[in-house]
Amino acid sequence: MNRFLRVLATNDYRRTRWKNDGGWTTEIARSGDEDFRWRISIAEIERDGPFSSFPGIERDLLLLEGNGIELDIDDAPPHRLTQRFERVRFAGEANVECRLVAGPTRDFNVMARRDAVHADVIARPLVGSMVIFPERAVEWFVHVFAGNATVRSDADTLALETGASLLADFRDGGSRIVLEGGGELVLVKLVASDH
Repeated sequence: MNRFLRVLATNDYRRTRWKNDGGWTTEIARSGDEDFRWRISIAEIERDGPFSSFPGIERDLLLLEGNGIELDIDDAPPHRLTQRFERVRFAGEANVECRLVAGPTRDFNVMARRDAVHADVIARPLVGSMVIFPERAVEWFVHVFAGNATVRSDADTLALETGASLLADFRDGGSRIVLEGGGELVLVKLVASDH
């Protein structure tokens, strides 16, 4: 396999209970240890409550499943997410209170250290083919939310089923990749801040 491509299957993920007992986090991938550059996870929110504080981190949250959530972020008006793939971005150090609209939700979370990396989060259907070109200082994360995808590079053909993910690290080179299949993807483009 090309050294710049890494497939992550669901049994590679790590699921842990929240300290406040309000839900679960399934960590899919991270760059770095406790002092991570970026971290990507899926949260299962089971009850109302505060979000943990992550100073120096920019956070993106997308609703995946459920009837939605309402977030009070500092003094801003409440932000309501009720449609699948609706997204909100907020500072990790913000004071955030979460209310469930009607029952538990699953949410896609991207955390990026502000002084190290910038994350662009895109949810889109995969119909036919899609090309990702290599760029310096860029990593791409692809999560197959539904359906399946085939990933082709110069040397490899990889299969991704529902729930699987791909990390394409172009920071030290690599060739373009072509995604083909049908379903829905969540893509994260991670660009080093010093680039």
